[in-house]
Amino acid sequence: MSQQQPLIAHLLELRTRLLHAVASVLIVFVGLVYWAQDIYHYVATPLLKVMPQSGSMIATDVAAPFFAPFKLTLILAFFIAVPYVLYQIWSFIAPGLYKHEKRLIIPLLISSTLLFYMGIAFAYYVVFPVVFGFFTSVAPEGVNIATDINSYLSFVLKLFFAFGLAFEIPIAVVLLCWAGVTSVDDLKEKRPYIVVGAFVVGMLLTPPDVISQTMLAVPMLLLFEGGLIAARFYSKKSDDTDEQEQADETANN
Repeated sequence: MSQQQPLIAHLLELRTRLLHAVASVLIVFVGLVYWAQDIYHYVATPLLKVMPQSGSMIATDVAAPFFAPFKLTLILAFFIAVPYVLYQIWSFIAPGLYKHEKRLIIPLLISSTLLFYMGIAFAYYVVFPVVFGFFTSVAPEGVNIATDINSYLSFVLKLFFAFGLAFEIPIAVVLLCWAGVTSVDDLKEKRPYIVVGAFVVGMLLTPPDVISQTMLAVPMLLLFEGGLIAARFYSKKSDDTDEQEQADETANN
C-alpha cells in the first residue's frame, strides 16, 4: 500500500499538470477565436502578395471557410501557450532532478522556446516570400493559380513545424554532450555526415523543392555549429557528484 500511494500521487499530479496545460491552450484559443479570419488572412499574406491579379485562394469544401481559420487559431493558441505548457512539464519533473540538472534544464527550456518561435518567424518572414514567389513565377502560361485554403494551411503548418523543430538543434547538441552520449570533438569529426544529413532532413521535412530544402538545411548547419559552441560550457557530471548531491538533499530533508 505504501508503494502504491506515491504512484497514485504522481499520477494525480500528472493529471493536474496536463489539465492546466490544456486549459491554458483553451483560454488562449477563446481569446483569439474572434479574430480567426484575420489570423488566417495574415498567415496567407505571403502567398497573396505574390499571386498574379488573376489568381486567388479558393475553398473546395463547403465547411473550409469556417474550419480552416478555426484550426489555425487552435494551433496558434498552442504555440502561444507553449511557455506555460513547458512550465507545467518542468514543475512535474523538477522534484526528481539533481541541482546541477535543474541549473541546466531551466535555461534550456527558455532557449528552446525562443528557438522554436525564431524558427516559425524565419519560415514566415524569410522562407515563405521566396518559396511562394518562386512557385507563382514558374506556373505554365495559361494556368490560373487558385490555391485551396485547406491545402495552403497544411503546407504552411508543415513548414512551421519543420523550421520550429530544426531550430532546436543547439538544444539537442547540448543535451547529447552533457549526457555523455557524444562529445564536441566527436561531432566535429562527423561534420561531413551531418552536412549530408541536414540536406536529407530538409528533403524529408519540406515540400519537394530545392529552395525549401536548402533554406532549411543551411540554418540547421549554422545552428549545429552554434550548438557545438554552447556544448563546450557543459560537461557530464560524474556518478560521484550525483551521489553526493543526493546525499546532501537527503540530509537536508
